[in-house]
Amino acid sequence: MYETILVTLDATVTDRAIISHIKQLAKLCGSKVVLLHVADGWAARQFGPNAVSDEVTEDRAYLANVKKEFEDVGVAVQTELAYGEPRKEILKWVAARGCSLIAMSTHGHRFLGDLFLGATATHVQHRVEVPVLLIKAR
Repeated sequence: MYETILVTLDATVTDRAIISHIKQLAKLCGSKVVLLHVADGWAARQFGPNAVSDEVTEDRAYLANVKKEFEDVGVAVQTELAYGEPRKEILKWVAARGCSLIAMSTHGHRFLGDLFLGATATHVQHRVEVPVLLIKAR
């Protein structure tokens, strides 16, 4: 059903909700998982893949740790680190590579929170043609 599941991660505790859910779903469906994190600090936005910063180093380590979690339960997984504005980079990744499902945790903001904090999940879900699974973090 879901050949490739794109899991977007923001490297916070919010990710735990979607990671737990997708580990089970991917195993059940025999899906390949792609873990995508967008580094969006100053260095990442200015220098992209050439960025050298603590943020980028930590992001790579975070992705490696989450990848191991999926591997440990027998799920085929790869990681991707993008650079820049998360909502734009997620859409760019989907357009370039495609997937069967996009899975994201949400912070659960409401109207004003979304206006001020940005709603990456809402932005993405309204601009893609594939299903989007949103899990609200606790």
